[in-house]
Amino acid sequence: MNCVGNKIQRFRNEKKITLEELSQQTGISIEQLSRIEDNTDLPALSILVKIARVLGTRLGTFLDDMDDLGPALSHIDNAEVSFSTNSARTPSHMLYHSLARNKANRHMEPFSIEISPVGKDEYELSSHEGEEFIVVTAGSVEITYGDKNYLLNTGESIYYDSIVPHHVHAHGDCPARILAVVYVPA
Repeated sequence: MNCVGNKIQRFRNEKKITLEELSQQTGISIEQLSRIEDNTDLPALSILVKIARVLGTRLGTFLDDMDDLGPALSHIDNAEVSFSTNSARTPSHMLYHSLARNKANRHMEPFSIEISPVGKDEYELSSHEGEEFIVVTAGSVEITYGDKNYLLNTGESIYYDSIVPHHVHAHGDCPARILAVVYVPA
């Protein structure tokens, strides 16, 4: 897979947007954007959404491997992609598996996500434009959505507007797995 940072930098340069302008429009520091572009840091999904929005491209553009216009077939074992929060308070607790990165021009981002347990106050809520649909495929997850918490067990699902501050984490001390479909308008 091409490095996400390289793609961001290429699109930014094509649009003739400086790092300073991208920082102002996304609210992400210049230092963090530089670390993302040189592939030192992997951006959180919410950060990637903000960058894609400012650059006028869809989220999947940064995750694409190929320009296949036909159906996308994938296997979870060969689909790992990393995101980070770049926050000292928020440990990296999710391992993402992109299920459509070989599908060009997609409008949804499907992921299988392995979630490790985190401490009660070890996460921060995030928000971005769009919608998310989640099905718990193993274990239990807690979704903090605004000022409410939802507990979902294997086989249960939730669909929400991701502009509302939210966080998904394993419930209790056991890991969990979800299928998540993220839609971000271009």
